[in-house]
Amino acid sequence: MTSETVGAGRRGGPVVGLLVLVWVCGLIAAAVWWVGIGLEQWNASYGDQPGELADLKRRASLALLVAALVAAVGPAVIALVAYRLRLVRTAVVFLVLTVVIAVPAVPFAVLAGRDLDPAPPATTPGPPGHCVEHSGGDTRCPGG
Repeated sequence: MTSETVGAGRRGGPVVGLLVLVWVCGLIAAAVWWVGIGLEQWNASYGDQPGELADLKRRASLALLVAALVAAVGPAVIALVAYRLRLVRTAVVFLVLTVVIAVPAVPFAVLAGRDLDPAPPATTPGPPGHCVEHSGGDTRCPGG
């Protein structure tokens, strides 16, 4: 090992450590946000405002989507920075951690994304835009 390699490793350690700390704090913040919304849903379930539950469900889906993205993207960013700082073993560990976390996080993110953009409500067909004759010979069509 040269002194240049050792110097780069020593400089990169605190940077990677800070990124890990930011990632863990982001995970904790997203989890607290999601649990807080869950408590609001529990409280609202005893109330008489049905529109409030729909809004809380949408907010819970958003919080779950954010938590899944933070969980999956955080280690990938750390792996990239560690690789750029020539901390290859650290980069490999965080890359494996990215794959391990992303496998279950992707289905959660897809489901949460579906809840954020619900299907439009079914509409009932209105009256026809043209004249429709009825049986019995009585027509109520204009001009006819």
